Amino acid sequence: MPGDISWAMQLSDAQVDLDAIGALPGQKLLMRGNHDYWWGSLARVRRALPEGMHALQNDHFVYQGRAIAGTRGWTCPGSSGFSEQDRRLYEREVQRLELSLKSAAQTGEPPAVVMMHYPPFNEKREENGFLRLFTAYGVRHVIYGHLHGRSLSYAFEGEHEGVLYQLVSCDHLQFAPLLLCK
Repeated sequence: MPGDISWAMQLSDAQVDLDAIGALPGQKLLMRGNHDYWWGSLARVRRALPEGMHALQNDHFVYQGRAIAGTRGWTCPGSSGFSEQDRRLYEREVQRLELSLKSAAQTGEPPAVVMMHYPPFNEKREENGFLRLFTAYGVRHVIYGHLHGRSLSYAFEGEHEGVLYQLVSCDHLQFAPLLLCK
């Protein structure tokens, strides 16, 4: 689940949502989205998660022998309205993705999936730090969320330069889980 998990403002208020997700079958991997204001320190979030739920931040998670890496991401250079403040946040998120990919590389395999909240490119899918890291670390599958409503019409899904991109925001999937791999 690449972010925007709960509309709660405090972790204690998000607990009901986390418990509901935790009650679903299987392992759940969460990442912070731009609306997850309840997500404070990673240690507190991890302590609050029910069994079978894991929070990803600056590291990776291994599921059935496959490494999953990722970061929240941010608006990319070349996007309309991109500002200097956006540049600082974008550069920090590129660094966080590299930390996550380096962590996953320690498994000896490239990440099976990279999970991001924001789309990892601008509207033109121009080269950027995220895409360069995907190439450098042999990433072949990226899922992302963040886009809802009218912005769904601008989403990119498919293969670009050897990487498969899938939009997995809940309303895009009509609130149904998507099987990523068997």
